[in-house]
Amino acid sequence: MVTKEDLKRVVRGPADLEERIEQLMKQKEILKSACRRAGARIAELEELEIRLVGDIDRLFEENNNLKTMLKK
Repeated sequence: MVTKEDLKRVVRGPADLEERIEQLMKQKEILKSACRRAGARIAELEELEIRLVGDIDRLFEENNNLKTMLKK
């Protein structure tokens, strides 16, 4: 007959399904966190891109205006 003490002595190995499920659940949480951080960073970079495109457009227009003024 197997007692509770016997069960406590059994060391779960990597092939143990319960341990593998726990590992995968932890990995899932880590990946979810990484995806959230990546999504936030992507949003920041998209906002930066919009601002930079606006700055480039403004500077291009100013450059053209200066060239026009210098030709006169």
